[in-house]
Amino acid sequence: MRGLLGFWIGWRFYRARQANGFISFISFASTVGIALGVAVLIILLSAMNGFERELEQRFLGVVPHGELIGAAKPLHRWPDIVKSAMVIPGIEGAAPFIRIEGLVQKPGGFQGLAVTGIDTRLEPDVSVIRDYMTPAAWDSLATDSNNIVLGESLAAKLGLKTGDLLSLYVPSVSHGEARRLRSAKSHRFVVSGTFKLGGELEQTNAYIPMAYAAKLLDMGDAVTGVRIKTTNVFQAPALIRELGFKQDQYLYMSDWTRTQGHLYQDIQLVRVVMYLVLALVIAVACFNIVSTLVMAVRDKAAEIAILMTMGVRRTAIMTIFVVQGALNGVLGCLLGGAAGMLVARNLSAIARTVEQLFSVKLLAGDIYFIDFLPSRLESADVVIVLSMAMFMSLVATIYPALKASRILPAQALSGR
Repeated sequence: MRGLLGFWIGWRFYRARQANGFISFISFASTVGIALGVAVLIILLSAMNGFERELEQRFLGVVPHGELIGAAKPLHRWPDIVKSAMVIPGIEGAAPFIRIEGLVQKPGGFQGLAVTGIDTRLEPDVSVIRDYMTPAAWDSLATDSNNIVLGESLAAKLGLKTGDLLSLYVPSVSHGEARRLRSAKSHRFVVSGTFKLGGELEQTNAYIPMAYAAKLLDMGDAVTGVRIKTTNVFQAPALIRELGFKQDQYLYMSDWTRTQGHLYQDIQLVRVVMYLVLALVIAVACFNIVSTLVMAVRDKAAEIAILMTMGVRRTAIMTIFVVQGALNGVLGCLLGGAAGMLVARNLSAIARTVEQLFSVKLLAGDIYFIDFLPSRLESADVVIVLSMAMFMSLVATIYPALKASRILPAQALSGR
Protein backbone atom coordinates (compact mmCIF):
# COMPACT_ATOMS: atom_id res chain seq x y z
CA MET A 1 0.00 0.00 0.00
CA ARG A 2 2.87 2.37 0.82
CA GLY A 3 4.15 1.98 -2.76
CA LEU A 4 0.79 3.16 -4.11
CA LEU A 5 0.50 6.09 -1.71
CA GLY A 6 1.99 8.57 -4.19
CA PHE A 7 -0.45 7.50 -6.91
CA TRP A 8 -3.43 7.75 -4.56
CA ILE A 9 -2.51 11.20 -3.26
CA GLY A 10 -1.73 12.37 -6.80
CA TRP A 11 -5.19 11.27 -7.89
CA ARG A 12 -6.77 13.09 -4.93
CA PHE A 13 -4.79 16.25 -5.72
CA TYR A 14 -5.90 16.01 -9.35
CA ARG A 15 -9.59 15.68 -8.44
CA ALA A 16 -9.49 18.38 -5.77
CA ARG A 17 -10.63 21.87 -6.66
CA GLN A 18 -7.71 24.24 -6.80
CA ALA A 19 -7.88 27.21 -4.49
CA ASN A 20 -6.27 29.25 -7.23
CA GLY A 21 -8.58 29.41 -10.25
CA PHE A 22 -5.70 30.47 -12.48
CA ILE A 23 -3.97 27.13 -11.90
CA SER A 24 -7.17 25.31 -12.89
CA PHE A 25 -7.39 27.36 -16.08
CA ILE A 26 -3.79 26.61 -17.11
CA SER A 27 -4.36 22.92 -16.37
CA PHE A 28 -7.45 22.97 -18.57
CA ALA A 29 -5.57 24.82 -21.31
CA SER A 30 -2.77 22.26 -21.29
CA THR A 31 -5.25 19.39 -21.64
CA VAL A 32 -7.07 21.12 -24.50
CA GLY A 33 -3.78 21.97 -26.21
CA ILE A 34 -2.61 18.35 -26.10
CA ALA A 35 -6.00 17.14 -27.32
CA LEU A 36 -6.03 19.58 -30.25
CA GLY A 37 -2.45 18.75 -31.24
CA VAL A 38 -3.09 15.01 -31.11
CA ALA A 39 -6.38 15.26 -33.02
CA VAL A 40 -5.00 17.49 -35.79
CA LEU A 41 -1.89 15.35 -36.18
CA ILE A 42 -3.96 12.15 -36.52
CA ILE A 43 -6.27 13.82 -39.04
CA LEU A 44 -3.48 15.20 -41.21
CA LEU A 45 -1.48 11.97 -41.11
CA SER A 46 -4.61 10.14 -42.24
CA ALA A 47 -4.99 12.62 -45.10
CA MET A 48 -1.37 12.04 -46.15
CA ASN A 49 -1.96 8.28 -46.01
CA GLY A 50 -5.01 8.79 -48.19
CA PHE A 51 -2.99 10.72 -50.76
CA GLU A 52 -0.40 7.93 -50.84
CA ARG A 53 -3.11 5.31 -51.32
CA GLU A 54 -4.74 7.24 -54.16
CA LEU A 55 -1.34 7.84 -55.75
CA GLU A 56 -0.55 4.12 -55.71
CA GLN A 57 -3.95 2.59 -56.41
CA ARG A 58 -5.71 5.19 -58.56
CA PHE A 59 -3.04 7.35 -60.19
CA LEU A 60 -0.34 4.68 -60.61
CA GLY A 61 -3.05 2.18 -61.45
CA VAL A 62 -3.60 4.12 -64.67
CA VAL A 63 -0.19 5.72 -65.20
CA PRO A 64 2.28 2.98 -66.21
CA HIS A 65 4.94 1.99 -63.69
CA GLY A 66 7.43 1.96 -66.56
CA GLU A 67 7.68 2.30 -70.33
CA LEU A 68 10.04 1.11 -73.06
CA ILE A 69 9.72 3.32 -76.14
CA GLY A 70 11.43 2.93 -79.47
CA ALA A 71 14.18 5.54 -79.80
CA ALA A 72 14.67 5.83 -83.55
CA LYS A 73 11.65 4.00 -84.87
CA PRO A 74 8.53 2.22 -83.64
CA LEU A 75 8.81 -1.21 -82.04
CA HIS A 76 8.07 -4.04 -84.48
CA ARG A 77 9.08 -6.94 -82.25
CA TRP A 78 7.13 -5.81 -79.23
CA PRO A 79 5.76 -9.35 -78.50
CA ASP A 80 9.36 -10.41 -77.73
CA ILE A 81 9.65 -7.57 -75.21
CA VAL A 82 6.39 -8.65 -73.56
CA LYS A 83 7.62 -12.23 -73.31
CA SER A 84 11.00 -11.23 -71.86
CA ALA A 85 9.25 -8.94 -69.35
CA MET A 86 7.06 -11.71 -67.98
CA VAL A 87 10.05 -13.89 -67.01
CA ILE A 88 11.52 -11.18 -64.76
CA PRO A 89 10.43 -11.58 -61.11
CA GLY A 90 8.61 -8.48 -59.94
CA ILE A 91 6.97 -7.60 -63.27
CA GLU A 92 3.24 -8.35 -63.27
CA GLY A 93 2.24 -7.39 -66.76
CA ALA A 94 3.25 -5.82 -70.06
CA ALA A 95 1.14 -4.37 -72.84
CA PRO A 96 1.80 -2.45 -76.09
CA PHE A 97 0.52 1.04 -76.77
CA ILE A 98 0.53 3.70 -79.46
CA ARG A 99 0.73 7.29 -78.34
CA ILE A 100 -0.59 10.25 -80.29
CA GLU A 101 -0.26 13.79 -79.03
CA GLY A 102 -2.29 16.58 -80.51
CA LEU A 103 -4.56 19.52 -79.91
CA VAL A 104 -8.31 19.74 -79.52
CA GLN A 105 -10.25 22.94 -79.86
CA LYS A 106 -12.10 24.26 -76.86
CA PRO A 107 -13.93 27.51 -76.19
CA GLY A 108 -11.29 30.22 -76.20
CA GLY A 109 -8.44 28.25 -77.77
CA PHE A 110 -6.80 24.83 -77.95
CA GLN A 111 -5.83 22.23 -75.39
CA GLY A 112 -3.18 19.53 -75.53
CA LEU A 113 -4.42 15.95 -75.45
CA ALA A 114 -2.45 12.71 -75.06
CA VAL A 115 -4.30 9.95 -76.91
CA THR A 116 -3.26 6.37 -76.16
CA GLY A 117 -4.11 3.50 -78.44
CA ILE A 118 -4.59 0.37 -76.31
CA ASP A 119 -5.21 -3.32 -76.87
CA THR A 120 -8.15 -4.22 -74.64
CA ARG A 121 -6.91 -7.82 -74.36
CA LEU A 122 -3.59 -6.84 -72.76
CA GLU A 123 -4.30 -3.45 -71.23
CA PRO A 124 -5.91 -4.86 -68.02
CA ASP A 125 -2.52 -6.44 -67.24
CA VAL A 126 -0.94 -3.01 -66.75
CA SER A 127 -3.80 -0.61 -66.02
CA VAL A 128 -7.08 -0.37 -64.12
CA ILE A 129 -8.56 2.23 -66.45
CA ARG A 130 -11.28 -0.27 -67.34
CA ASP A 131 -12.69 0.09 -63.82
CA TYR A 132 -13.38 3.78 -64.44
CA MET A 133 -15.28 3.29 -67.71
CA THR A 134 -18.69 1.93 -68.50
CA PRO A 135 -18.73 -1.53 -70.18
CA ALA A 136 -19.98 0.08 -73.41
CA ALA A 137 -17.09 2.56 -73.46
CA TRP A 138 -14.55 -0.23 -72.86
CA ASP A 139 -16.07 -2.44 -75.56
CA SER A 140 -15.86 0.42 -78.05
CA LEU A 141 -12.06 0.29 -77.71
CA ALA A 142 -11.99 -3.36 -78.81
CA THR A 143 -12.89 -2.39 -82.40
CA ASP A 144 -10.78 -0.89 -85.18
CA SER A 145 -13.05 2.12 -85.70
CA ASN A 146 -12.43 5.77 -84.86
CA ASN A 147 -13.88 5.64 -81.35
CA ILE A 148 -12.42 7.75 -78.56
CA VAL A 149 -13.04 7.68 -74.81
CA LEU A 150 -12.46 11.02 -73.07
CA GLY A 151 -12.14 12.03 -69.46
CA GLU A 152 -15.51 13.09 -68.10
CA SER A 153 -14.33 16.55 -67.05
CA LEU A 154 -12.61 17.12 -70.43
CA ALA A 155 -15.77 16.11 -72.28
CA ALA A 156 -17.74 18.57 -70.16
CA LYS A 157 -15.20 21.32 -70.83
CA LEU A 158 -15.37 20.68 -74.58
CA GLY A 159 -19.16 20.43 -74.49
CA LEU A 160 -19.14 16.89 -75.91
CA LYS A 161 -21.30 13.89 -75.18
CA THR A 162 -21.42 10.31 -76.41
CA GLY A 163 -21.94 10.20 -80.17
CA ASP A 164 -20.45 13.64 -80.88
CA LEU A 165 -17.52 14.17 -83.24
CA LEU A 166 -14.12 15.35 -82.01
CA SER A 167 -11.38 16.81 -84.22
CA LEU A 168 -7.80 16.15 -83.14
CA TYR A 169 -5.00 18.13 -84.76
CA VAL A 170 -1.86 15.99 -84.95
CA PRO A 171 1.56 17.00 -86.32
CA SER A 172 2.57 14.78 -89.21
CA VAL A 173 6.03 13.24 -88.76
CA SER A 174 7.85 11.10 -91.31
CA HIS A 175 9.49 8.00 -89.80
CA GLY A 176 12.33 7.76 -92.30
CA GLU A 177 15.97 8.35 -91.63
CA ALA A 178 15.34 12.08 -91.64
CA ARG A 179 12.45 12.77 -89.29
CA ARG A 180 10.63 15.78 -90.64
CA LEU A 181 7.74 17.69 -89.14
CA ARG A 182 5.03 18.43 -91.66
CA SER A 183 1.84 20.42 -91.46
CA ALA A 184 -0.68 19.24 -88.89
CA LYS A 185 -3.48 16.92 -89.90
CA SER A 186 -6.97 16.84 -88.51
CA HIS A 187 -8.41 13.47 -87.51
CA ARG A 188 -12.03 12.98 -86.57
CA PHE A 189 -13.16 10.67 -83.80
CA VAL A 190 -16.53 9.64 -82.43
CA VAL A 191 -16.89 10.05 -78.67
CA SER A 192 -17.93 6.55 -77.59
CA GLY A 193 -17.84 7.14 -73.85
CA THR A 194 -16.05 8.76 -70.94
CA PHE A 195 -14.02 7.68 -67.95
CA LYS A 196 -14.24 9.25 -64.49
CA LEU A 197 -10.93 9.14 -62.69
CA GLY A 198 -10.67 12.57 -61.10
CA GLY A 199 -7.73 14.93 -61.24
CA GLU A 200 -5.57 16.09 -64.11
CA LEU A 201 -5.59 12.74 -65.93
CA GLU A 202 -9.21 13.36 -66.87
CA GLN A 203 -8.23 16.67 -68.41
CA THR A 204 -5.36 15.55 -70.63
CA ASN A 205 -5.83 11.89 -71.57
CA ALA A 206 -8.00 9.91 -73.94
CA TYR A 207 -8.08 6.33 -75.28
CA ILE A 208 -8.64 4.91 -78.76
CA PRO A 209 -8.39 1.38 -80.23
CA MET A 210 -4.77 0.46 -80.91
CA ALA A 211 -5.69 -1.06 -84.27
CA TYR A 212 -7.16 2.23 -85.43
CA ALA A 213 -4.17 4.20 -84.08
CA ALA A 214 -1.81 1.98 -86.08
CA LYS A 215 -3.91 2.51 -89.18
CA LEU A 216 -3.99 6.25 -88.57
CA LEU A 217 -0.20 6.52 -88.33
CA ASP A 218 0.46 3.86 -90.96
CA MET A 219 2.52 1.84 -88.47
CA GLY A 220 1.40 -1.64 -89.47
CA ASP A 221 2.15 -4.11 -86.68
CA ALA A 222 4.52 -1.72 -84.90
CA VAL A 223 3.74 0.17 -81.69
CA THR A 224 5.11 3.21 -79.90
CA GLY A 225 6.25 1.21 -76.90
CA VAL A 226 5.46 -1.28 -74.17
CA ARG A 227 4.03 -0.38 -70.79
CA ILE A 228 5.09 -2.30 -67.70
CA LYS A 229 3.38 -2.96 -64.38
CA THR A 230 5.43 -4.06 -61.37
CA THR A 231 4.43 -5.75 -58.13
CA ASN A 232 6.19 -3.09 -56.04
CA VAL A 233 6.05 0.40 -57.54
CA PHE A 234 9.29 1.37 -55.80
CA GLN A 235 11.16 -1.40 -57.61
CA ALA A 236 10.00 -0.14 -61.00
CA PRO A 237 13.21 1.83 -61.88
CA ALA A 238 15.48 -1.20 -61.35
CA LEU A 239 13.14 -3.62 -63.14
CA ILE A 240 12.70 -1.34 -66.14
CA ARG A 241 16.47 -0.99 -66.50
CA GLU A 242 16.91 -4.76 -66.20
CA LEU A 243 14.34 -5.33 -68.94
CA GLY A 244 15.65 -2.56 -71.17
CA PHE A 245 19.27 -3.75 -71.05
CA LYS A 246 18.18 -7.17 -72.31
CA GLN A 247 16.87 -5.76 -75.58
CA ASP A 248 18.87 -5.55 -78.80
CA GLN A 249 17.54 -2.20 -80.02
CA TYR A 250 17.73 1.39 -78.88
CA LEU A 251 15.01 2.20 -76.39
CA TYR A 252 13.97 5.05 -74.16
CA MET A 253 13.49 3.70 -70.66
CA SER A 254 11.17 5.62 -68.36
CA ASP A 255 9.46 4.92 -65.05
CA TRP A 256 6.93 6.67 -62.86
CA THR A 257 9.57 8.15 -60.53
CA ARG A 258 10.81 10.30 -63.43
CA THR A 259 7.43 11.43 -64.66
CA GLN A 260 5.34 11.50 -61.48
CA GLY A 261 7.87 11.02 -58.68
CA HIS A 262 7.52 14.62 -57.57
CA LEU A 263 4.01 13.83 -56.31
CA TYR A 264 5.31 11.18 -53.90
CA GLN A 265 8.20 13.41 -52.80
CA ASP A 266 5.82 16.31 -52.15
CA ILE A 267 3.58 14.10 -50.01
CA GLN A 268 6.54 12.90 -47.94
CA LEU A 269 7.89 16.44 -47.51
CA VAL A 270 4.51 17.74 -46.33
CA ARG A 271 4.22 14.79 -43.94
CA VAL A 272 7.62 15.49 -42.33
CA VAL A 273 7.08 19.25 -42.01
CA MET A 274 3.59 18.75 -40.64
CA TYR A 275 4.84 16.20 -38.12
CA LEU A 276 7.49 18.58 -36.83
CA VAL A 277 5.14 21.56 -36.59
CA LEU A 278 2.38 19.70 -34.78
CA ALA A 279 4.86 17.96 -32.50
CA LEU A 280 6.00 21.45 -31.45
CA VAL A 281 2.35 22.40 -30.85
CA ILE A 282 1.99 19.42 -28.51
CA ALA A 283 5.29 20.34 -26.84
CA VAL A 284 4.02 23.88 -26.18
CA ALA A 285 0.86 22.43 -24.63
CA CYS A 286 3.05 20.21 -22.43
CA PHE A 287 4.95 23.29 -21.21
CA ASN A 288 1.64 24.41 -19.73
CA ILE A 289 1.80 21.25 -17.61
CA VAL A 290 5.14 22.50 -16.25
CA SER A 291 3.57 25.86 -15.34
CA THR A 292 0.57 24.17 -13.77
CA LEU A 293 2.64 21.85 -11.62
CA VAL A 294 5.14 24.53 -10.55
CA MET A 295 2.28 26.69 -9.30
CA ALA A 296 0.62 23.65 -7.70
CA VAL A 297 3.86 22.86 -5.85
CA ARG A 298 3.97 26.41 -4.46
CA ASP A 299 0.29 26.30 -3.60
CA LYS A 300 0.61 22.99 -1.72
CA ALA A 301 4.07 23.50 -0.20
CA ALA A 302 2.65 23.26 3.31
CA GLU A 303 0.77 20.03 2.55
CA ILE A 304 3.93 18.55 1.07
CA ALA A 305 5.91 19.52 4.17
CA ILE A 306 3.29 17.87 6.42
CA LEU A 307 3.46 14.68 4.34
CA MET A 308 7.25 14.65 4.68
CA THR A 309 7.08 15.07 8.45
CA MET A 310 4.69 12.11 8.53
CA GLY A 311 7.37 9.95 6.88
CA VAL A 312 6.34 10.07 3.22
CA ARG A 313 9.41 9.53 1.09
CA ARG A 314 10.65 12.06 -1.45
CA THR A 315 10.11 9.53 -4.26
CA ALA A 316 6.44 9.37 -3.28
CA ILE A 317 6.26 13.17 -3.35
CA MET A 318 7.68 13.10 -6.86
CA THR A 319 5.13 10.45 -7.83
CA ILE A 320 2.28 12.70 -6.65
CA PHE A 321 3.09 15.43 -9.17
CA VAL A 322 4.11 13.06 -11.94
CA VAL A 323 0.66 11.50 -11.61
CA GLN A 324 -1.00 14.91 -11.71
CA GLY A 325 0.80 15.93 -14.90
CA ALA A 326 0.42 12.50 -16.49
CA LEU A 327 -3.34 12.60 -15.93
CA ASN A 328 -3.51 15.85 -17.87
CA GLY A 329 -1.60 14.15 -20.68
CA VAL A 330 -3.74 11.01 -20.57
CA LEU A 331 -6.96 13.00 -20.67
CA GLY A 332 -5.68 15.14 -23.56
CA CYS A 333 -4.52 12.06 -25.48
CA LEU A 334 -7.83 10.25 -24.97
CA LEU A 335 -9.93 13.24 -26.05
CA GLY A 336 -7.64 14.13 -28.96
CA GLY A 337 -7.28 10.53 -30.09
CA ALA A 338 -11.03 9.92 -30.07
CA ALA A 339 -11.79 13.17 -31.89
CA GLY A 340 -8.96 12.65 -34.39
CA MET A 341 -10.00 9.09 -35.27
CA LEU A 342 -13.65 10.10 -35.59
CA VAL A 343 -12.87 12.95 -37.99
CA ALA A 344 -10.24 10.94 -39.90
CA ARG A 345 -12.71 8.13 -40.60
CA ASN A 346 -15.20 10.62 -42.04
CA LEU A 347 -12.80 13.18 -43.51
CA SER A 348 -13.84 12.65 -47.13
CA ALA A 349 -17.53 13.01 -46.29
CA ILE A 350 -16.84 16.11 -44.17
CA ALA A 351 -14.85 17.67 -47.02
CA ARG A 352 -17.68 17.02 -49.49
CA THR A 353 -20.17 18.59 -47.08
CA VAL A 354 -17.98 21.69 -46.70
CA GLU A 355 -17.68 21.97 -50.50
CA GLN A 356 -21.46 21.78 -50.90
CA LEU A 357 -22.24 24.22 -48.09
CA PHE A 358 -19.77 26.91 -49.14
CA SER A 359 -19.72 26.19 -52.90
CA VAL A 360 -15.93 25.81 -52.92
CA LYS A 361 -13.58 23.18 -54.32
CA LEU A 362 -10.88 22.12 -51.86
CA LEU A 363 -8.83 20.29 -54.51
CA ALA A 364 -9.06 21.41 -58.13
CA GLY A 365 -8.92 18.49 -60.57
CA ASP A 366 -6.96 20.46 -63.16
CA ILE A 367 -4.18 21.15 -60.61
CA TYR A 368 -3.97 18.07 -58.39
CA PHE A 369 -3.92 14.41 -59.40
CA ILE A 370 -7.23 13.89 -57.56
CA ASP A 371 -10.20 16.19 -57.00
CA PHE A 372 -11.32 15.02 -53.55
CA LEU A 373 -9.81 14.83 -50.06
CA PRO A 374 -8.86 11.22 -49.26
CA SER A 375 -8.24 9.69 -45.85
CA ARG A 376 -6.85 6.43 -44.53
CA LEU A 377 -6.56 5.95 -40.79
CA GLU A 378 -3.70 3.66 -39.74
CA SER A 379 -3.43 2.30 -36.22
CA ALA A 380 0.37 2.66 -36.27
CA ASP A 381 0.07 6.43 -36.72
CA VAL A 382 -2.40 6.67 -33.83
CA VAL A 383 -0.10 4.69 -31.54
CA ILE A 384 2.94 6.80 -32.48
CA VAL A 385 1.12 10.11 -31.96
CA LEU A 386 -0.37 9.07 -28.61
CA SER A 387 2.97 7.67 -27.42
CA MET A 388 4.76 10.87 -28.40
CA ALA A 389 2.21 13.04 -26.61
CA MET A 390 2.32 10.89 -23.47
CA PHE A 391 6.13 10.90 -23.46
CA MET A 392 6.20 14.71 -23.71
CA SER A 393 3.64 14.94 -20.91
CA LEU A 394 5.74 12.75 -18.64
CA VAL A 395 8.93 14.66 -19.43
CA ALA A 396 7.13 17.90 -18.56
CA THR A 397 6.43 16.61 -15.02
CA ILE A 398 10.06 15.86 -14.12
CA TYR A 399 11.16 19.39 -13.13
CA PRO A 400 8.11 20.27 -10.97
CA ALA A 401 8.24 16.82 -9.32
CA LEU A 402 11.92 17.26 -8.45
CA LYS A 403 11.18 20.74 -7.14
CA ALA A 404 8.44 19.34 -4.90
CA SER A 405 10.69 16.58 -3.54
CA ARG A 406 13.35 19.11 -2.53
CA ILE A 407 11.07 21.21 -0.34
CA LEU A 408 12.42 21.62 3.17
CA PRO A 409 9.59 20.94 5.67
CA ALA A 410 10.83 23.42 8.27
CA GLN A 411 11.04 26.32 5.81
CA ALA A 412 7.70 25.48 4.19
CA LEU A 413 5.84 25.27 7.53
CA SER A 414 7.46 28.38 8.98
CA GLY A 415 6.64 30.30 5.79
CA ARG A 416 2.99 29.40 6.20
